[in-house]
Amino acid sequence: MRSRHNTISAVFDGVWLALVSNLLLVAGCLPLVVLALTTEAARAWPLYALVAPTCAPALCGVFALMSAYSDGTGTGVLRTFGRAWRASARPATCWAAVATAILVVLGVDAYAVWGHRAGALTLPILAVLTVLTAATGLLGLVAIAARPAARLRDVARACGYLAVRRWYLSAASLLVLALLTQLFVARPAIALGVAAAPLLYVVWANSRFSLRPALDPPTTAPQIT
Repeated sequence: MRSRHNTISAVFDGVWLALVSNLLLVAGCLPLVVLALTTEAARAWPLYALVAPTCAPALCGVFALMSAYSDGTGTGVLRTFGRAWRASARPATCWAAVATAILVVLGVDAYAVWGHRAGALTLPILAVLTVLTAATGLLGLVAIAARPAARLRDVARACGYLAVRRWYLSAASLLVLALLTQLFVARPAIALGVAAAPLLYVVWANSRFSLRPALDPPTTAPQIT
């Protein structure tokens, strides 16, 4: 009977965490959500690039909630999220701004060579760099959520190395994010109200496993301290 009660309690705790995480994520990413619902990405992509980094602290807060839930060390959903948001606000925003700027440059370069003879050589290189930047940026947010005081140079070195070393997990996380994006485009309410937290949990779990050599020494991989 006690085991059944614990199972039911764990299920309710998980559902509650997912719902609150979705709500906090929407609140933290409200400018981007409003922009996405009211404008076309093809026309307003510069605005997306400017606003996107502001969502990074909220993502770090959600990742911190997932870490606390997984470890059983949470001290309250709002308190955990607020503490992680404050601690990661500056480094996460800077990290996301740099990653977004690199992605914009790569996208502009790809558009410039599209349809030209040089594109046959440069487009595959640009595509690889884009995927690597996105994977490193995602790992970096999970790393900052776990180590908000870490130097971004150490984060970049470790995450770039591990994104390539655990490429299959990086690819899986990016595919999950692509799925969440497509769901948001088709059904925004379902994506933000229901699916965001479970899908982001998969992303966090993959990324946390990839980062284990850097976050849990000893190891030969670059460290995040």
